[in-house]
Amino acid sequence: PPRSNLKLKRRSVSAKETEIPVKKSTTLFGGAIPAPQATKLLFGAGGIYASFLYYGSLQEDVFRYEAGGERFKEVWFLQVCEALFNVVIGFIGLMITQGSKNLPQKLFACTGATQVFAKYCTNAALANGISFPVATLAKSSKMVPVMIGSLLLGGARYSLRQYLSVAAIVAGTAIVSLSSKKKSATAHGSRLGLAFICGSLVFDGCTGGVQKRVKLEANRRGIKPKPYDYMFYTNIYMLATALLFATIRGELFRGVSFCLAHPAILSKITNFAACSACGQSFIFYTIAQFDPLVTTTVTTTRKIFSVLLSIMIKGHHISTTGWLGVSLASAGILTDAVFKKH
Repeated sequence: PPRSNLKLKRRSVSAKETEIPVKKSTTLFGGAIPAPQATKLLFGAGGIYASFLYYGSLQEDVFRYEAGGERFKEVWFLQVCEALFNVVIGFIGLMITQGSKNLPQKLFACTGATQVFAKYCTNAALANGISFPVATLAKSSKMVPVMIGSLLLGGARYSLRQYLSVAAIVAGTAIVSLSSKKKSATAHGSRLGLAFICGSLVFDGCTGGVQKRVKLEANRRGIKPKPYDYMFYTNIYMLATALLFATIRGELFRGVSFCLAHPAILSKITNFAACSACGQSFIFYTIAQFDPLVTTTVTTTRKIFSVLLSIMIKGHHISTTGWLGVSLASAGILTDAVFKKH
């Protein structure tokens, strides 16, 4: 009826009159990301880059440090220091965020052990003559053991592009390694270093499998672990494992003695461990604010910049062939990141 239509029109006008104009938020990057989110992304990504670029530089400095004909080789002692800093920061985060209860501690112990062994092998490779660029690029091929395990045990399937991506990383790393000029006196150390890199990749593969079991078991218990749950409990078991092996091998005492005799390296180790803890905190912050794939992209591209920074400031000799290898491996790393994103 005409009367009811009039009422509707009046209500419509009334609604328009009382509508409060809302100011649209400013956007960055072509409008794809709102300004507040873009600021958070810059904060998180910037923190990851700053922490781990400096972390990589310090890691290399520690194993190149030489005083009075002595070089630092107490790798388990270094793992104790790094895990200790992460435990402290993780504990603070756990208290602030009020951590979860009834977590699968046995699985956390397993993932802590495999992670610390992977880190030990990487650092042992550096201590035995493998250059930082080669070690970093080689570690980027950790997808190899994961793929092999998934193919043999899980029946997984991968696309041709994924195989090509991993092949590019492996081939590029091999080219860089073979093109590096090594003295014959260090040949044995280099072979041992490469063996440690292979061991690190195997433990990385084991870590990935155990982490999946942690999530499955937590879901079965109806728990969603918080970021600092992972940081604290993983690192507390890493610390326990590292402390055990450092004590058994006598590296704890030798490491302390070396640092007391050479205070310069103590500051490097302290900064190295602090960068690790800060970097992990920024990673967890970014994961909490964005999709984990965003964090993966940031951490993946960071490896390329770590390699380039090491080549530029640490005086590594890279031939034309070596640069070809770096480019090939970097292309594989970026391609892998794109696959994960999609």
